[in-house]
Amino acid sequence: MNTKQNRILLIDDDEPTNFMSKIIIQKADENSIPSVMQNPKSALNILKNESINIEEIPDLIFLDINMPSMNGWDFLDEYKDLEIHKRKNILLYMLTTSMNDDDDVKSKEYSCVNGFMVKPLTVKSYSQIVNKHFK
Repeated sequence: MNTKQNRILLIDDDEPTNFMSKIIIQKADENSIPSVMQNPKSALNILKNESINIEEIPDLIFLDINMPSMNGWDFLDEYKDLEIHKRKNILLYMLTTSMNDDDDVKSKEYSCVNGFMVKPLTVKSYSQIVNKHFK
């Protein structure tokens, strides 16, 4: 499918969802390397770290909205203030259980958000993203 190894970051507090999403990603694209962070604040801290290596920056982030310590909107409010060189090549998709049209509309207010998807992630939906952005 794709020869470059894509670093995929799932930011979601739900372990079963993360487990299934990792399987879907690996099934859809053998060149994708999924990792999981259940705490959005920790993910931000890593991205803000001055000593982060460019190879450690994810190519694609799937972000949940409803999380206890920091929700997806709070994450985005801080994420958009990251240095441009750290986020310019990161694709960010909202991946959520929310079927609220207001959340989809709100996601469009963030220029850093590339799309809004309702869980679960599927091989088809993941492949469409890879084909659109990584080919």
